[in-house]
Amino acid sequence: MWLQSARAHSSLLARELLTLKATTHWLAAEELARRYPQIDVNPDVLYVDNGKILTSAGAAAGLDLCLHIVRRDFGAEVAARTARLAVMPLERAGGQAQFIVHDAPTMNDKTAMGTLLLWIEKNLHKELSLPVIARQAAMSPRTLSRRFAERVGATPANWVAAARVRRAQQLLETTRLSVDEVALHSGFGSASVLREHFAGIVGTSPVSYRRSFGVA
Repeated sequence: MWLQSARAHSSLLARELLTLKATTHWLAAEELARRYPQIDVNPDVLYVDNGKILTSAGAAAGLDLCLHIVRRDFGAEVAARTARLAVMPLERAGGQAQFIVHDAPTMNDKTAMGTLLLWIEKNLHKELSLPVIARQAAMSPRTLSRRFAERVGATPANWVAAARVRRAQQLLETTRLSVDEVALHSGFGSASVLREHFAGIVGTSPVSYRRSFGVA
């Protein structure tokens, strides 16, 4: 359901979605959560079923929700037949998280933290433990962790993992490198570690992601 629908039915949502979960397009999720703090907004899923109230993330996800309703009301066999007639998968691998754009740090940020983030971005293939990053920043590990939390809103380890997943996404989209090679180039070291972090952040596997977004 788009944010416009939430605005049009604001009073209904405020009453019926009290303490319930909901989703919307990832671009509008933050605004929806701000306007209705009583709603637990999840921007990573394609749809949410609360029984009477169902929400979806965008137009295509609305079709996923329709198939879910058909399966819930008429069973898996009818839903599978409906999916074949609509020429669409019964279930899409992963959730909305795989479509979210995570921007890399820009060259315009000349602050100390901005410079450090750019350095990390250029050295994702190297060891980036907390002591290594702290030495580069000329800070103690404790001070670096505090500054990271204040400026970035994450731990250095979590930020590095997200940056490496972002690099892996780019390689899966634009190259024919194997998953093992993508893991090495993005700094994960092994395909198993890449798959673990990729599933946690993107919500799907590298192979499924490449199938959806990679080169032909």
